[in-house]
Amino acid sequence: MAYQYLLFYKPYNVLSQFSESGDAPTALTLKAFIPVAAVYPVGRLDRDSEGLMLLTNDGRLQHRLSDPRYGHPRTYWVQVEGEPTEAALGQLRQGVTIRGYRTRPCKASRLPEDPPLPPRHPPIRYRQSIPTTWLALTLEEGKNRQVRRMTAAVGYPTLRLVRWAIGDLTLEDLQPGQWRSLTPDEQRRLRAMA
Repeated sequence: MAYQYLLFYKPYNVLSQFSESGDAPTALTLKAFIPVAAVYPVGRLDRDSEGLMLLTNDGRLQHRLSDPRYGHPRTYWVQVEGEPTEAALGQLRQGVTIRGYRTRPCKASRLPEDPPLPPRHPPIRYRQSIPTTWLALTLEEGKNRQVRRMTAAVGYPTLRLVRWAIGDLTLEDLQPGQWRSLTPDEQRRLRAMA
């Protein structure tokens, strides 16, 4: 059997699964976008998050990229409410405690300008009196809603969350709802990362 490796730009309000959900029977799933049989997501993105997903039928690779023991970098662009202080960024870098769990250290920095992302539909809430800031966070773990809980723990709630990269694979050249196969070179680099 030939292995397949796909990159997908998951739009906002889409479930990270192919089957419909009893909790959200009208929500779109991956099935509405990806007509490739027998591939499965490596990890998840929440319904209210956007960004890069990797799908494959390579079970061994899927396991190594999903298992927390084999942490691999994932970079998120996060729009937060307010203007985080250097102290708050330092807390994120060192790890914060959320729900009784201490997160691993991560990379955290302000983006120098708004990232080149398409507008979200529906748009995030806008408050004229409260500024927003875009951050880049690179984590090597991925617990449920972790990025949102981390930014909230340091006092800056997440408004928009986009996974920009998995390792060195990025959303570049993809629009929400689009997918493509990995090139042979990207496949080699992905296997090396795992």
